[in-house]
Amino acid sequence: MKLVMFYVHEWWYKTASKSLPDVADAEREESLKNAVVIFYHSEAEDAEKKDSVLQKFVKNTKWIAGKFNTKNVVLHSFNHLSASKSSPEFAKSLLDEVAERLKKTGYTVMTTPFGYFNEFKMHVAGDSLAKVYKEF
Repeated sequence: MKLVMFYVHEWWYKTASKSLPDVADAEREESLKNAVVIFYHSEAEDAEKKDSVLQKFVKNTKWIAGKFNTKNVVLHSFNHLSASKSSPEFAKSLLDEVAERLKKTGYTVMTTPFGYFNEFKMHVAGDSLAKVYKEF
């Protein structure tokens, strides 16, 4: 699992085109302020250690959100951080479970449509912890 985590003053995205042909049609444009944006890449070996990966994904998200005193989270599948890739089905199920766990603990969670390329803009804060990479 690879995570690139940002604290942003503002996030905006708009769906552009499908990257997976079998996903439902989605045309969305959304924005969120004062949020943690997590670009995640699910690797093939993550399926074998799903419980651990899920727990660490949630823990790291809550950790960085806590550093900036926010409960706003954006989860974005970004399948460009490793040559190793999990199945789309696993990556989507992981996304759904992480979002659900965060929502159950009071977080506002925005997920970009899975299986889509998106336009996006983000205004990343200048703090050193506003840009963090994690690998597990």
